Amino acid sequence: MKFIPAVFILILLFAGNTFAQKLNPGPVITYRNPVIAGDFADPSVIRVGDTYYAVGTSSEWGPAYPIYSSKNLVDWQYVGPVFAELPEWTMGSYWAPELFFRNGTFFVYYTARRKSDKQSFIGVASTKDLKKGFTDHGLIIEWTKEAIDAFVVEDKGKLFITWKAYGLDKDRGIEILGAELSPDGLKVIGKEFSLIKADPTGWESGGAEGQAIFKKGNFWYMLYSGNACCGDKCDYQVGFARAEKLQGPWTKYTGNPALFGDDTWKCPGHGTVVVTPDNRYFYLHHAYNGVDFTFAGRQGILSELVWDETSKWPAFRYGKTPPAQAESPMGASALISANLLINYDKDTLKAPWVFDVSFPKPEYRIENGGLQIENSNHNPTGNFLGLVVKKGNYTFSAEVVTKDDLMQNIVVYGDASNAVGYGIRKNVIELWQVKDGVHEILKQQQIPEKYKGIRLKLESRYGRFYEFSWDVKGQKIDSLTSTVKIETPWLPRWDRAPRVGINVSGDKSGKGDVRAIQMKYD
Repeated sequence: MKFIPAVFILILLFAGNTFAQKLNPGPVITYRNPVIAGDFADPSVIRVGDTYYAVGTSSEWGPAYPIYSSKNLVDWQYVGPVFAELPEWTMGSYWAPELFFRNGTFFVYYTARRKSDKQSFIGVASTKDLKKGFTDHGLIIEWTKEAIDAFVVEDKGKLFITWKAYGLDKDRGIEILGAELSPDGLKVIGKEFSLIKADPTGWESGGAEGQAIFKKGNFWYMLYSGNACCGDKCDYQVGFARAEKLQGPWTKYTGNPALFGDDTWKCPGHGTVVVTPDNRYFYLHHAYNGVDFTFAGRQGILSELVWDETSKWPAFRYGKTPPAQAESPMGASALISANLLINYDKDTLKAPWVFDVSFPKPEYRIENGGLQIENSNHNPTGNFLGLVVKKGNYTFSAEVVTKDDLMQNIVVYGDASNAVGYGIRKNVIELWQVKDGVHEILKQQQIPEKYKGIRLKLESRYGRFYEFSWDVKGQKIDSLTSTVKIETPWLPRWDRAPRVGINVSGDKSGKGDVRAIQMKYD
């Protein structure tokens, strides 16, 4: 496919709206992708009244499954997690949560890895109020070696759940299966049936997953994803299928794949379709930014569907690649800043911290004008509190009161075995890394003991080039400070981007003392 400049796309966009502008004069309001920045894979979106809600994968991060809300599909605000405390039966791989709303109750059908056998299956939870989190009802689908990517629909008053099956079974091909649910949505009561099977040749050779199913006219439609979802070798794409009955037979669109990546947005897929009050169809899905790529993760992208009334098949409005800029679903859009500044001696704002679920949840509290993190596991990367990186160019800093026995660090964290940190203990500044589980001190610098309040700073470019430095607030000490540069192409994990944040480490127990943090995007 030939590359079409964004300017030309906008000209077509404006020309296509000439008639609408004659009826309602005024400029076409546009948005730019991503609509939900940072690592927000496998998004599920629903509309309840005049509000949209979206939830996404958190992978190995807690709290599990971030929830956002919006009035226009473009401006999203963080609501909180599905699970502040992780479900007892789970241990990680918090993937592909699907929201569903019925009779005043929100449900989430989620994938997680089970503690007892480390296999991924599907659970269900519910709530009347998203802000209060969900009550877990436990496992709902356990299927051979793996069951993931749940999606629930209602057909003639009955509930049905669909899921990806046989992804880890070497003796059979991948299928998307379905079964009837109980009226309360909490257990499977029907026998399984097959919707589609992945074609082992062509663009589905990596499987079929991430199905989104909806009814329009006489047909059920499915958007599904295939090939490799994640990492720098990804080739994720989206296809269409349809059927007159949910149980099939399903027919795949001959023009598949219907959506694939380009240099602007790579490896698009796994999302949900939602319909606006004015009957426009939007697909909220994920894709990697072409510049920051795996260092900022799979971000929330909005792509519009249009319909061919002759063939009754949908198509993506701006072609077969995700739009960089497009016509907004409704109204004007306001920019919401992702910058964060907290002074703990006066601010009551809480940072949206995440933590690695392979460790116990870090113990911390705000007390005496500082954020105090307990050093309890004595691991160089333990007790990490991180922030989701919204884009690759940013400056992160933390002001700390030095401790004799504790190293207080700013950290870029891939996982427990892959991280880079810059910290201070007593009068020593240290740059360190953990790569493939091996801890190494890269550089040390002695500073005068009189400096008790140190600001540690990190400047990131494209999420992979880092420059670390330190200073003392309100004092000029240029002759002492030095910057350290490092590149870390090995930090992103297969299915998730690094986080940036703070931790404490050392051989003795104690509490860190962080007086302020700042996250500022360029």
